[in-house]
Amino acid sequence: MNGRERKHHFLLVHGGCHGAWSWSKLSTLLRAAGHRVTALDMASCGLDAKPLDQVHSIVHYYQPLIDFMASLPAHERVVLVGHSFGGIGVSLAMERFPQRISVAIFATAMMPSLVSPPGNMIKELFRRLDSMMDCRATLDQGPDSSPSTFIFGPMFLASKVYQCCHPEDLTLATMLVRPGKLFGEDMSREITLSEENYGSVSRVYIVSKEDELMKEDFQHWIIENNPPREVREIHGSDHMPMLSKPQELCCCLLDIADRYD
Repeated sequence: MNGRERKHHFLLVHGGCHGAWSWSKLSTLLRAAGHRVTALDMASCGLDAKPLDQVHSIVHYYQPLIDFMASLPAHERVVLVGHSFGGIGVSLAMERFPQRISVAIFATAMMPSLVSPPGNMIKELFRRLDSMMDCRATLDQGPDSSPSTFIFGPMFLASKVYQCCHPEDLTLATMLVRPGKLFGEDMSREITLSEENYGSVSRVYIVSKEDELMKEDFQHWIIENNPPREVREIHGSDHMPMLSKPQELCCCLLDIADRYD
């Protein structure tokens, strides 16, 4: 059996303010290639009906992911893919379920290290943003704290997140994005990563070259602070490579999945 005949289960974790809907193009391509795909809505995201004010912690936010990982048969392993803020959820799943993950893929995503708390990455991202435009964030503890809630406005989506996507992708996003939480220092306290669990799972980072939200230099800052096994690049993709370059991302994921099977 050659590599392309092996079948994988891809578990896709969306980014902040988004939902499982953001994986629609990629999910279609992966399924057409014969693979199993699960794309989940996190708490108060996508079609999940939970109000945002009832999501009290990062663990609560990622409960759908935790529950799904716990439900997997003991012999089954998934290819875990996180986008943007979804990289935090991928890291949490790696720590709790390392034996059920064949490889963790961070697609222009937050990738915490063993020594630097996740909240530090959020602060660094907002520090590096050259313009917030209509990306609205709430700072509960003063200007030096991490934002606690945020929402992407239509101008920010158009210029910083979806600038390489088809117009209909941007239109859909303006209809479907919802406010999200970042959890600040509470997130760092709740997510403790270990070499024995998190460190035992193979990690691959995919750099999105034209990302205007998590710019290339910020992505490389993440990589340098926590080097993965591999770094891949997708050219001509914005912050939403699953929509702006779905075929290229699909091929990249399939190759990675085969290599780490």
